[in-house]
Amino acid sequence: MGLFTLLNLQSNLVVDWDMCPEYTFGTFESWGGKERIRSKKEHIYYFFIDAWEEVPRLCLMERGIKHARVVAEILAPEDMVQRCVDEQGKVALYERTYGINEELKNWLEENIIEAKDSTGIVPLYEKEQERLGESGLPGADEPQPEVRTITLPGGPAELAEEDVVALVKKYNLVDHERHPAGEFTNVLVDNGDGKTVTDLVTGLMWQREGSDIMSHRSMRKALEKVNDEGFAGYTDWRFPSMAEALSLMERQKEKDQFLHPCFSTEQPFIFVDAVRKPGGYWFVDYKHGRAFWSSGTIPGGFGRFCRVDTKRK
Repeated sequence: MGLFTLLNLQSNLVVDWDMCPEYTFGTFESWGGKERIRSKKEHIYYFFIDAWEEVPRLCLMERGIKHARVVAEILAPEDMVQRCVDEQGKVALYERTYGINEELKNWLEENIIEAKDSTGIVPLYEKEQERLGESGLPGADEPQPEVRTITLPGGPAELAEEDVVALVKKYNLVDHERHPAGEFTNVLVDNGDGKTVTDLVTGLMWQREGSDIMSHRSMRKALEKVNDEGFAGYTDWRFPSMAEALSLMERQKEKDQFLHPCFSTEQPFIFVDAVRKPGGYWFVDYKHGRAFWSSGTIPGGFGRFCRVDTKRK
């Protein structure tokens, strides 16, 4: 049957064996280069290793302009996947996705590409098709318990690692790497528009969904569009600060993220309004439960914007 047929995708699709995570920005986001993809309808597929967890995973990525989704995990021999990771040598803490080596390519061609059954192929793309339903939260107009409000520092900011550590400790925020004992608790209510919720503790209104993966520059343009269109009736949406984004971090996982299930899972790590000192952009990662930094271009990030809910402040 073949890999793509087993995943209920078009049977005539092919794998781009030359593509890897480090090449995706130049192909799908950069305005320069002959090889840039310019059609939003065009998608490519490539294998990569997700090494953020303790046991690295071999995955199949579907990538397009402003579009990225992992469609399947491939159950390759663990020792083979680990050898590929070990070949990378010493890498930065924020680099945990890798291209595959020749050994894995040969194994995939022999065992997966023309597979006759789904053994060894775990579809993951159903998560992408999930649509937000009821939030499960009380309505904003319902009687609410009295809460102690707090104003968190906003952006923009320039933060070194020690600044992030001090921030999470000062406001008792949850960061599963720097401050796992954090106990910041928000009180979310549903604004009844199907699009937003408000935290009564911080007074911030949040998008329940957000923006797809893109570079920092493109995300700024996406924010301008959100405000130009008056999303949910407002034109003052902005990037959250580091503290504001971490205020949503939960101590326990829901739907594979440390985030209240009223939010979409399709924005696993989001840009915050902070640059890193001495360089790079900060993100908050709800899948792995911590802040991290990267270039902001490769692979970019997702967006979830917020605004001050003046009715609640």
